Amino acid sequence: MELERDLWEYLKTSTKPIVLYGMGNGADKIINILEEKGIEFKGVFASDGFVKEKFFHGHKVTTYTELKEKFSDMIVLVCFGSSRPEVIENIKKIAKEQELYAPEVPVFGGGLFTEEYYLSNKQRFDEVYNLLADEQSKKTFTNIIKYKISGKIDYLFDCEVTPDEPFKSFLNLSDNESFLDLGAYNGDTVLDFVSRVPKYDSITAVEADKKTFKKLLANTENIENINCVNICISSFCGEGQFSMKGGRNSTSEKGSGTAEFITIDKLLEEKKATYIKMDIEGEELNAIKGAEKIITQAKPKMLISAYHRTEDLLSIPEAVLKYRDDYKIYIRHFSSVPAWDTNYYFIEKERG
Repeated sequence: MELERDLWEYLKTSTKPIVLYGMGNGADKIINILEEKGIEFKGVFASDGFVKEKFFHGHKVTTYTELKEKFSDMIVLVCFGSSRPEVIENIKKIAKEQELYAPEVPVFGGGLFTEEYYLSNKQRFDEVYNLLADEQSKKTFTNIIKYKISGKIDYLFDCEVTPDEPFKSFLNLSDNESFLDLGAYNGDTVLDFVSRVPKYDSITAVEADKKTFKKLLANTENIENINCVNICISSFCGEGQFSMKGGRNSTSEKGSGTAEFITIDKLLEEKKATYIKMDIEGEELNAIKGAEKIITQAKPKMLISAYHRTEDLLSIPEAVLKYRDDYKIYIRHFSSVPAWDTNYYFIEKERG
C-alpha cells in the first residue's frame, strides 16, 4: 500500500496560515497536538449560528467568510465530528476552495495514528487485511488507514456505504434472532432492528448513562420481549469509575462517578444472543474480553465499532479471533467526518 504524507509532519513545513473549523473537545485535542509539535494556528471559525462574540484559546471566533477575506489561501482543519448531511456538504464546499483536512485524534485513549504508528505495526495490519472477507472491506480498511495518516476526507467519501448495505450484502438476520444491543443509546438501533426483524425472539438493550437510559425506556415501551438494562459493560463485574455525560460520550475512562459493571458472559448467563452490537465508547475491547464464553460456544454475529481508539483497527479483530478464528470479517464505513461510524462485522462462515 502506497502511503500518503503524514498530516502532522506536513503541517510543520507548510507556509500557509492554518485555521481551525469548530470548537469544543475535538478542537482542544487538536490544539494540544499542534502545540506539542510547534505548529501555530492563526484563527478559529464556526458555522454562522455559533459565531456570537466568542473567544476560543485566545482567538476570536469568526466566520469562514471573514477568514477567507483575511487570508485568501489557507489550510482548514476540521475539529469536530458529524454525520449530518448538511454539515458534510458544507465541509465539502469549503474543501473546494481551500486545502482542508480532518485530523484523526482518538475519541478515547492516547496515541496518534501516524505513518510511524502504521509502519511499526505493518505486519499486524497486513494480517488483518488478508483476513477481510470481500473487496469492499479491503478498500475500506485501506482507505481508513490512508485517511487517518493524511487527514484527507476524500478517502472517507470514497469508501462510505449506506447503513442498509451490510444487511443486503452479508448481515443476514433471520427470524428468531436474539439481539443484544450494547450502547443502546435512546433506542435508535433497537427500533432499526425491529423494523428489519419483526419476528425476533428477544432483545436485551444495555445503556450505561442514566439520563439516556430514561429515553431508551420511553422510546421502546411498546416493543415486545425487550429487557432494558442500565449497567456498564466491561471485562469485569463490580463497581468502577464512570462519567455520566447524558449522551453517546458517556464513558468509563477517567470517570468522575461510580457505576456497576458487568461482563457480557455474566449478563447473558441463562439467556442467548445470536446478534450482538457493541458501540460502547471505547470499551469494546474490554467487552470482548468479557464475552469469551458466548463467542467461543455460541459464535454470535457481531457488529463492533472500531473508531473510538487509535488501536481499534488492530485490537478488535485480534481479540475476537483469539476466541474464534473461524469468523468471516467485514468492515464498513458510513457517512461521517472524521472516520466515525466505522464498524467491524463478524459473521459465521458457511459450513460446507
